[in-house]
Amino acid sequence: MVPAQGPGSSGNADLVVQQDDLGAVGHDAFVLHGDLVEKVDIAGSGMNSDHAGSTHQAATELSKSNFTMGGELMTTLTVWESQVKAVRQACAHISNHLDFSKKLHANDDAEIAAVIKGRDGSAMSASELDRYLK
Repeated sequence: MVPAQGPGSSGNADLVVQQDDLGAVGHDAFVLHGDLVEKVDIAGSGMNSDHAGSTHQAATELSKSNFTMGGELMTTLTVWESQVKAVRQACAHISNHLDFSKKLHANDDAEIAAVIKGRDGSAMSASELDRYLK
């Protein structure tokens, strides 16, 4: 935690954001995405030569034998695939967005440090910039 800046505060830290927590969330989202691809693909498991998984094959066979459960199993498979796809997309979005944000802000910080200099030529701190904005 960074101490507060401004009148009455005793903190001497500049504007700082720790990326560790964000990096951990992004990593976990990436790992979960991989696990979802590998472990929950009921549509692709037991795939036959027609590229139909065992659940799809069972639903088709049940339907051919006039069991209403065949259609229900196919509906379950379709909903399951849709939900897994949505969670995988969310995980990928979280991971990619956090990676992008981290790089973007690092580039912004470097550009600000290169452009805004104090009288002595050193980089001007964010807290110093904040004084000019008030």
